Amino acid sequence: MTEKIKVIGIGDDGKQSLLPIYEKWIYESDVIVGGERQLSFFQDFHGEKMMIKGGLSSLVTKLETEKRNVVVLASGDPLFYGIGSYLGKKLNVEVYPYLSSLQQAFAKINESWQDAYIVSVHGRSMKGLAQRINGREKVALLTDATNSPSQIAGYLRSFGMKEYKAFVAENLGGRNERYAFYELEEMENVEFSPLNVVILKKTSVGKTWSFGIDDEEFHQRKPEKGLLTKKEIRTLSLSEMKLSSKSIVWDIGTCTGSVAIEACLIAKEGQVYAIEKNDHDLENCRLNMQKFRTDFTVVQGKAPDKLEEFPDPDAIFIGGTAGGMEEILSICCARLKQGGRIVLNAVTIENLSQAVEGFKRNGFEVNITLSQISRSKPILNLTRFDALNPIYIITAKHKEGEK
Repeated sequence: MTEKIKVIGIGDDGKQSLLPIYEKWIYESDVIVGGERQLSFFQDFHGEKMMIKGGLSSLVTKLETEKRNVVVLASGDPLFYGIGSYLGKKLNVEVYPYLSSLQQAFAKINESWQDAYIVSVHGRSMKGLAQRINGREKVALLTDATNSPSQIAGYLRSFGMKEYKAFVAENLGGRNERYAFYELEEMENVEFSPLNVVILKKTSVGKTWSFGIDDEEFHQRKPEKGLLTKKEIRTLSLSEMKLSSKSIVWDIGTCTGSVAIEACLIAKEGQVYAIEKNDHDLENCRLNMQKFRTDFTVVQGKAPDKLEEFPDPDAIFIGGTAGGMEEILSICCARLKQGGRIVLNAVTIENLSQAVEGFKRNGFEVNITLSQISRSKPILNLTRFDALNPIYIITAKHKEGEK
C-alpha cells in the first residue's frame, strides 16, 4: 500500500487521551487494528476492526497486502516496549506516541526518569533480574499478571534486597487509577491490578560486589581444599573468556558457583548456565547465589548430560570434566558461537595434554598460561609466602575464518 500506516498510542482513558487530529484519523480510516481493550474505546467505529491475536508476524502478513487506510492502536508509547518498533521494521508506518506508563508513574512521585534503569518482566522471565538491578539507585519495572508487584517483592526479598522501597502505579489515566509506596514485605501480600508499573527507590545502602571476590567470602566445603577456583585463577580465567554485558556463559563443574557468580557480575544483561553433579556443592552454590545477588540457571548433572538444555554460548568455563573430557570438548566446540572462547583449568600435565589434543582435534586454536601464584602469610612478626597449586589455564577459540 502507498499510504503509510499510522500507529497511534492511546491511554487507559481511551478517546480522552487522543489529540483531536488523531481521533479524526481513526474515524477516517477503513480499518483499525488493536488489542481488545483499545478497540473497545471505539464502539461507534463503522469500518473494520482487526483484533491482534497471537504473534505479530501474521498481522504483518495481512497488512503488507492491505490497500485500505489502516490505523493501528497501541497502548501508551508504541516505541516503548510496544509494537511500534516491530511494525516499523516490517511496514511503512508513522508513529504517534501517547505518554508511556512510566512517564505517568514518575510524574506521580515528581521524579526524573532519565536516570532510571528500566527493565521489562512483561512476558519475560525474572531470571537474572537480581544482578541486573543490584546497586542501582532507581529502577523501573514493567510487569504482567505473572510477574506482579507481589511476585517481584518476594523475589527481591529472597536475595536480601531490603534496601528498596517500591512505588506501584495501577491503571494510570483510567477510572480505577491507584498508586502508593510500599515496603517490600507489605507489597508481597497485596493484590494489584494487572495494569501496573513498579518503581524501586533505594533508601539505604545495600551490599554490592566487585570483580575478584575473596575466597573466604564463599560458602564452600570445609576443611577440604581445592574445590573452589581460587580468586587469582578465577580472575585470570574470566579475563580470558572476554565476556561482554550480554554474553551467554556456560560453567561446567561449577562447584560453589564462584566462576558463574563472577560471570554474572560482568554479563549482567546476559545469561549464565551452570552444571554440578554433587549435592553438597549445589547447596553451597545456591547459598552463594543468594549472598552475591546473582540469579543464574544451575542444574544437577554430570556433563555432557543436560548441556543440550542450555542455549548456544558465547563463552564456556570448564572447571572439571569428571573423566568425560573428550565428549565434553566435542560438544562445547560444536556449540560455541563464532568468536567465542572456551577456558579450561587443568591441574595435571595429563589433563593438559588431553585438553590441548582435544581442542586441536576439533579445529580450535589453543593458548596456555601456567599460573604459579604465592600468597603472603604471617609467621610470627615476619612474612613468608605460601604457594597455590600450579594451574594450567587453557584458552581455545575458533581458528580464524573457520567455524
